[in-house]
Amino acid sequence: MIKKIYAKGRRLKREDIIQPQPEKKVISDAVREIIENVRRHGDEALTDYTKKFDGADVCGSLIIDREEIEKGAQNADKRLTEALERAAANIKEFHEKQVQTGYMISSDGIVTGQRVIPLETVGIYVPGGTARYPSTVLMNCIPAKIAGVKNIMITTPPDRDGNIPCEILAAAKTAGADHIVKAGGAQAIAALAYGTETIPRAHKITGPGNAYVAEAKNQVRGIVDIDMTAGPSEVVIIACGKNSPTHIALDMLAQAEHDRMASSILITDSESFADAVQNETDRLLSSIPRAEIAGASLEENGIMIITENICEAIDLSNEIAPEHLELCADMPDHNPFDYLPLIKNAGSVFLGRNTPTAVGDYYAGPNHTLPTSGTARFSSPLSVEDFVKKSAYTYYTEDALIKASGDIETIARAEGLDAHALSVTKRRADLLKKRGAQ
Repeated sequence: MIKKIYAKGRRLKREDIIQPQPEKKVISDAVREIIENVRRHGDEALTDYTKKFDGADVCGSLIIDREEIEKGAQNADKRLTEALERAAANIKEFHEKQVQTGYMISSDGIVTGQRVIPLETVGIYVPGGTARYPSTVLMNCIPAKIAGVKNIMITTPPDRDGNIPCEILAAAKTAGADHIVKAGGAQAIAALAYGTETIPRAHKITGPGNAYVAEAKNQVRGIVDIDMTAGPSEVVIIACGKNSPTHIALDMLAQAEHDRMASSILITDSESFADAVQNETDRLLSSIPRAEIAGASLEENGIMIITENICEAIDLSNEIAPEHLELCADMPDHNPFDYLPLIKNAGSVFLGRNTPTAVGDYYAGPNHTLPTSGTARFSSPLSVEDFVKKSAYTYYTEDALIKASGDIETIARAEGLDAHALSVTKRRADLLKKRGAQ
């Protein structure tokens, strides 16, 4: 049974609805040990952990190059390959609009500017285990490729035969990945952060993962950049009573089948509609292969919230700041675009009855790597900008330095940094002396 909350007139906070995940010291300590072992022993430790955790022997073949990727991709289902290519085109079109260029400002002997420089090597984590995620390959590799990253390395757990699933290989080929590392878990994150004998050190690590992967990314942050600290996936669905209970129930099940910790939240102004969605969820649950996972997720983290109206529902959603927000309101009296300006905090917004989260997960174009755990209050989806860095530059002529020197000295001395002031004072004096001599 999905928990029901009555929010009419109540000012609920996120923590009243979604309980924060407890810190797990056992995970933290285990990850710290794995990272240190990989840092010290490189390929040997990575190979041992892959054997221990994934049951795969990858001795002598930790990395797949582009030629092997293209060869293995030929074994993928043709319909999947074609679907991935169409999805990739949508993702590329969306992300190409995010490309930034540098700029230069020049006047009175002063030149200042900013350069936009692609990162050289990026590591992309693609989960394995209970599911395969070719969509993660597309969503992470394509923005990196557009940004101009030279070396894109995917790391993902191999199967027990030491092979990478052909679905991942097909996506890697489509997205333009350069290499695939046969490793998963915290050990893969450590290899990307520190490098090994065969794996180059990455400048940034992106991509989702389980609690061990998330903790490993946290621990290596600063040694290498990361995209974000991702918590369990979550969706808020705002739906009035005119929606199909079956459609909304399926959207909640789609979220719940991710994992047991995923949160599926329905906010509606109709209690009878919430009850109808509950009935449909119960009826449909047994029909999906991951029913055990989805059932546990809904039991532990499924919530239905009853509000006075849609505007109150939106206010509550802004407080939750969900990863995904479905705004299922495109009836004659509810245009979703009318409500869009009211949405302040959401990783990605899905407008109308015909736009379930799955459209964005796989196909539409906007990135599906999104801020979780309420961080949509201040964070953004993965973008091309995540794969570049910026560097400023400045040039002053003699006249420009002389003109600005007084202001620079005044500010420097106000901060008590006399050497800063003197570095300008001496140059000005020498320039004026030289000019007097001429």
